[in-house]
Amino acid sequence: MKYLPAIAGAMLGLIFAFVSLAYFFHWMPERPAPPEGSAVAMFFGAFAPTGYLDFVKILELIGAILVAVPFTRRLGLLILGPIIVNILAYTIFVAKGANLFSPMLIAIVVLGLFLLWAERRAFWVYIRGVKN
Repeated sequence: MKYLPAIAGAMLGLIFAFVSLAYFFHWMPERPAPPEGSAVAMFFGAFAPTGYLDFVKILELIGAILVAVPFTRRLGLLILGPIIVNILAYTIFVAKGANLFSPMLIAIVVLGLFLLWAERRAFWVYIRGVKN
């Protein structure tokens, strides 16, 4: 049990690092364009050309590096947590649940929740305040 958070942090870090680097270096093949006028097409029509997606991918890479190192895991979770929530929200609301049960999405959510649970005491101190 002692090494599980380190393994989970390394796995979550590898997933986010690979996906963000694949975006910048174009390692994955291009997906076909979504149907014109669909919610997905409108979402990426506003998201991609503004440079916001580049910003998110840079944060993913920074969060991946931080979450993989045990000393900086909490900071990495603070960066990756909102990104994971937004990935879930996009999948549920914009993509209408398509690929909701994909192995990559399940791995990201389970690893993120496990690390949040493993670091719960440290986050609880921030919520409650430090007792003197």
